[in-house]
Amino acid sequence: MSGTQGLTPNPTGVVSPAEVARVKQKAATLSVIASVVLTLAKFGAAILSGSLALMTDALQGLIDIGSTLFTWFAVRAADKPADDEHHYGHGKFEALAALLETAILFGLSGAILWEAINRLWSGTEPHVAVTPLVIGVLLFSLMVDATRWRTLTMVAKETRSEALAAEALHFATDFVGTALVLLGLILTRMGVPMADSATALALAVFMIATAVKLGRRTVDTLIDAAPKGVADRLRDAAQGVAGVVNVEWLRLRPAGGVVQGEIGIQVSRTLPLDRVTAIKDDLLRALVAVEPDSALTVTANPVQVDDETALERVLLIALKMKVPVHHVSVHTIGGRLAVSLDMEVDALLPLGEAHEVATRLENAIRAEFGGETEVDTHIEPMEIGQPSGHNAPWEVVEAIGKAIAQEAAEAGGPIRDIHSVRVRETRNGLVVNYHCRADGALDVAAVHRAVDKIERKVREARPDVCRLVSHAEPAITSDKPLALP
Repeated sequence: MSGTQGLTPNPTGVVSPAEVARVKQKAATLSVIASVVLTLAKFGAAILSGSLALMTDALQGLIDIGSTLFTWFAVRAADKPADDEHHYGHGKFEALAALLETAILFGLSGAILWEAINRLWSGTEPHVAVTPLVIGVLLFSLMVDATRWRTLTMVAKETRSEALAAEALHFATDFVGTALVLLGLILTRMGVPMADSATALALAVFMIATAVKLGRRTVDTLIDAAPKGVADRLRDAAQGVAGVVNVEWLRLRPAGGVVQGEIGIQVSRTLPLDRVTAIKDDLLRALVAVEPDSALTVTANPVQVDDETALERVLLIALKMKVPVHHVSVHTIGGRLAVSLDMEVDALLPLGEAHEVATRLENAIRAEFGGETEVDTHIEPMEIGQPSGHNAPWEVVEAIGKAIAQEAAEAGGPIRDIHSVRVRETRNGLVVNYHCRADGALDVAAVHRAVDKIERKVREARPDVCRLVSHAEPAITSDKPLALP
């Protein structure tokens, strides 16, 4: 709504709810003042002229005062924030105000219709005095009603206020009614018989048609009918957000100029939680872009997508069961899927309990891929705590660094430039971390095989090494000598 007439956006270009409430309440207040002034003027002119049509118009003005006051209170109530008793806010107060105005229009038009038909049926009509003062009052009323209708229509459209929209339509009815009254008085002055009663009859029919239109729109709001076209626009915007697999459902309800509701989307079940949160944030921004006055809640449901690999599905199963796995291999043998993996459990866990964990994991994988799936699990101990350790002496670091460099040179493979060697002494043995370089064009599998070969040789030569962790980097263009710490 930024940039709309009457509303002042903040420095970011967004119109605040407080600004919307201020504009709505100002329009409702001016409407009450105008209704009082016009009603008093019409009553005076009706008494002077004796016109049924003008008296009817004045009575309608009296009811206008009550309806505009109700609208003023409804607009103020509708702008209140949600509370413990009204979780979706107070927007329906505006619809209630519009419903009351609809009932008023029906009641007033029925009374006018009855009196006008009686006069036309009997053929009797009291004398109507058409004076310049009466004509002046009606012309003034037309000017004020036109101004009110135009102003309230613009504010109602900008703020999406049901109550102000109903009030604007009411004043449009007043304008047409006053114009009919003026026409009837002119015809009466020209000597046309029963012109005043015929004008009142036409005015009543017009009011009934207006009340029907207003009532239909108000009922749609009260029964939570989705605004026309909004659901399609929001659904199309949601489908265009990256990461949204599908829109499952969309529920909308109008309330006090705001479209409230919920949207359910599907996302890939392999996504981490922070990525799902980012998708929901992107979705809300996209929805507000196409429907600025929308306030929706997003529900993301994980689903299996068509491009999920078998490896991703196995890793997801293990993640859900909170079982650390590595070295996962998935093959198809003779049309049957074969899965093998290493799973880690607490090193102090009894074998029977560890086997139960492995069995549950295997059953879950078979349930995912089919009962004929071949699943083999290798149970490995995992240190649950954080065992203490300390840096090994320099001579140990130097010896192991040279051993790694020597094995890399003798292997004749792509691994070279052993550097950043660190050795820690733990209760389980020596833990070695080192960096190395290899041709950046080689694939990861080839580099991994070469590193594994070197590390096996080192562990054979140094049984006190319990773990080696290598970090391979792309080789630089210039040759560098062996860099040991």
